[in-house]
Formats: sequence, C-alpha cells, structure tokens
Amino acid sequence: MAINLNNFLISKKDRSKMADFQDLDHLDGLSISVTSANLYNNSRDDLTLFYFRNGAEYASVYTQSKIISENIKWNMSIKSKKIKALIINARNANCLTGLKGYNSLKDIAEETARLLTHKQKLDEDNPKKITPEEIIFGCTGTIGEPFPHTKIKSSIKTLVDKIKYTQNKYLWIKSAMSILTTDLKPKLAMEECKIGNTKVKIYGIAKGSGMIFPNMATTLAYIFTDANLSSSVLKKILKKNIYNTFNAITCDGDTSTNDMITIFSTGVAKNKNITNVNDKKLKDFDKSINNVLLNLAKRVVSDGEGASKFIQIDVLNCKSEEDAKKIAFSIANSALVKAAIAGEDPNWGRIMMAVGKNDVDLNVNTINLILGNHKVFEKGQVAKNYSEDDVKEYMKNDSINIIVDINLGKKKFTCYTMDFTKKYLEINSDYRS
Repeated sequence: MAINLNNFLISKKDRSKMADFQDLDHLDGLSISVTSANLYNNSRDDLTLFYFRNGAEYASVYTQSKIISENIKWNMSIKSKKIKALIINARNANCLTGLKGYNSLKDIAEETARLLTHKQKLDEDNPKKITPEEIIFGCTGTIGEPFPHTKIKSSIKTLVDKIKYTQNKYLWIKSAMSILTTDLKPKLAMEECKIGNTKVKIYGIAKGSGMIFPNMATTLAYIFTDANLSSSVLKKILKKNIYNTFNAITCDGDTSTNDMITIFSTGVAKNKNITNVNDKKLKDFDKSINNVLLNLAKRVVSDGEGASKFIQIDVLNCKSEEDAKKIAFSIANSALVKAAIAGEDPNWGRIMMAVGKNDVDLNVNTINLILGNHKVFEKGQVAKNYSEDDVKEYMKNDSINIIVDINLGKKKFTCYTMDFTKKYLEINSDYRS
C-alpha cells in the first residue's frame, strides 16, 4: 500500500521520516481507511475512518470549555454501549456552526451507517446492521467556518471502499498525518504489555500544535487496544491517567472547543474479564496507558506552533499538589518566560515572577530555582555559585528543565510546554490564509 506522497510534497512543513516512529502494525478488531475529501483544496489526506467491525468498548474525555463543537455535542449524545466507527476530519472544527453543523454530522453518520451495513453483508458471516448512533466524530481546524458537509459525505463511500482489515506502519502514519492542521509532525506511540498472562497492544495517535491547554476533564488523541475491557473500566483508567499527561501540557494557555481523547477496546485479546480498575492484573496495562498518553502529550508540546524548545517544569515540595500545579502552569503559560527561553536569555527573574503571582502561600527564603543542573536562586537571593555564562550556555539546548523547589511540603507536579518564537506569531497571524 502506498502513502499519499502529496502529504509530503505539497506542504511547506517539514515531515518526519518513517524511521522516526515506533513500529505500529496490526491490531485485531480495528480497520483503518484514509482519503482526501479535498478540504484543503488539494489532494492531501484529510479524512480518516477507524472501523470496528465487531464494535469496540470506548470511553472519552472532552473539553471543559463552555463553548463546544458540534461533534462534541454529537458524541456526548451517543448512548450506545459499543462504537462501530470513528470519523475524523481536518481543516474544519465544526464549531459555532449551529444546527446546520450538527445536522451535517447526523446526515454523514446515516450515510456511513448505510455503507458499513452493506459492507457487513459483503464481508461478514453474521452481518449486523450498523446505526448512526454507533458512529462518533473528531473535528479539527478553523472555528466558525461552514462545515464542508457535501465534500465529506461524498467521500464516505471512498473511505468505506478503501477499508484495510490489516494495518501496517505506513497506514498508521497516513492516519496520523491526515488529522494534522498547523502541526509539523504526525504523533504516534505504542506499548505492548500484559493483562494477567495475556499479551495486549496499545496504539495511539494524536494531533495538536496550537490552542493547547487541555482541561479534560484543538487536542485530539485516540488510543486503540485489543484488550478485553468494559467501557466503565476504560473510563476510570483514562480519567486517572489524563491528569499527569494531557492535563499536564500547555502550549499557549488556550483551551480548545474541540478537545477530545478517546480510548477504544476491541476485546480480541480475550484476556480474563476484569470488573475492578484496581485489579492487580491491570497494573501493567495501567502503566502502559500512561506511557502512551505521556508520549503523545510530549509530542504535542514539542511540535507546538513555532516551538524551538521543549520545556519541562518540575515544582517540588509544596503543601498540596494543587499548589504545585498552579505554580507549574503559571510558569508554563507566562509569555514573558516563554519569550526569554526562545531568546536563550537566562532571565530567571521572569520565572520567579511567575512563581509569585499565584494565590499560593510562599516563603521566598525557602525557594530554590534550578535550571538544568545550575542552581540559580536560594535563600531569598541569587545562588552563591551562580554563573550567568554557564546558564547562558545551558539555554542553547533544545530541551530545558526548570526546577522550582518550594520547600514547604511534600507534594509535586510536573508540566510540559514550549517557547514562544517569532514563528508562533507568523503562524497565528496567517492561520486562515
């Protein structure tokens, strides 16, 4: 199967090589199809179908923004225990499009259900009727523009006809690339682990580059596993592992109207049934889910719009984890801090400013600030052995670690962000061109 080379050739963005990604291959119970609906007025892939021929248990977390897209409204209305298909489009967020945008999804779901039902009759020994209520959507792109209903609906037959029952690395990269907007690179991750004595796979793709400050209760992430787990168990696992992964990243402090993370379980691995999320047999799976989510979350941050540096912020020894989180995100969302890091300027005063502007009890005399391995601030003043030249050299690295030790408790929080460069302004001033 060939990759659509137009995804590489027509874009002005740099694209990653095959060797840059893990070897995601086949996952039982899942089929993938990718096509171009001409949403960008060219032939780049922009529409993807994930098809679960026998259904999949699933769980989602969505944006907590008070303004949400029509696809989030549609997904939240779905009451089906199992999902048969996920359709993702790029270029258009289907947000602030009113009833027309919502009804467009309803119409597309009906067309997809009709065509997949026909495919079931052709391919399955015991074909089942697929209903529109077994189909969910992911939408990403510009907010407020009319949803390209006709283009997408007319492409559904092509998607269904091109369904591949066996996946490989090329197809996973195709699907990950098809959902990109201002992203520079596709984002994929995988883990293999065990539930009890049964081997299971966990594969994931994501997109996100700008408008990134998820409050999960435009970031999209989709996790697929062949594990046999119920929707209720998946929901608890996802909620637990969002906290220190996708809820620990920020690019620009803006929460999208379309944030969506969903996990799907095909059940084909046939591990023993598990009803309690605290079951010891889930320990390895739980850790692997966190690894996949954190891997994808970090990839989102490192591919932030115009980013030149990946920044990890560790806030240590606070009275509460909530205090640590407030301080970490105060630093991560500070435009002044991000601009200084982009300029490789060791202006540590900006970091201390961001520490202090929160409603958190602090004692400046107990705070330690460390950049990489360089102690910068301690006991209320610049550190005794601080070297501006050494820290200037450190700031040239592609990855920067900011450590703030509050020394008032035992709780901590780590978040991840990127710097603000001139390129960030260029991208966002020219976004709709």
